[in-house]
Amino acid sequence: MTRLIFLGPPGAGKGTQAHILAQDLEIPHISTGDILRNAKAAGTELGLKAKSFMDRGELVPDTLILDLVRDRLSQTDAQPGWILDGFPRTVSQATFLDELLQELDQVSDCVLNLEVRDEVLVERMLERGRKQGRADDTEEVIRRRLEVYRNQTAPLIDFYEKRQQLVSVDGDRSLEEVTSALKQVVHS
Repeated sequence: MTRLIFLGPPGAGKGTQAHILAQDLEIPHISTGDILRNAKAAGTELGLKAKSFMDRGELVPDTLILDLVRDRLSQTDAQPGWILDGFPRTVSQATFLDELLQELDQVSDCVLNLEVRDEVLVERMLERGRKQGRADDTEEVIRRRLEVYRNQTAPLIDFYEKRQQLVSVDGDRSLEEVTSALKQVVHS
């Protein structure tokens, strides 16, 4: 069984790499960001609540995310394994995830951390915003998201490193090189 958590700043390539690995491993790629963006676009109750936070580059509050994750990890297709992308984002969410996995009789096998310099991240996300028309990929929002990441999400690196679950990979390489490095970690 393969249960992976992807960490890394916004624009590091977590979604792209998680999608590739999920296909390779034949397990679901669970992106809380995609689920929230879809809910926002559909105008669902969760989407409307999350919209104001997302538009400012802020993290969506735990109360909105936790039930979503609990529901998704309980679904049948997630029983053999999963890749979590975008969750946990804080140490308190990681603690919740530990409790949830214990309740579901599951464990996470590895935490993969993609490392990329801020200048590269800003350029990547500006380009993505132009290509995909994403309103949340303006330079001001990007820089705010990186600041939020450094303050709230980066402590997860220490959290998982102390538990000897963290493997960091240089994400400032070609797509193929990063994919190859991740596959080496996962298949070793």
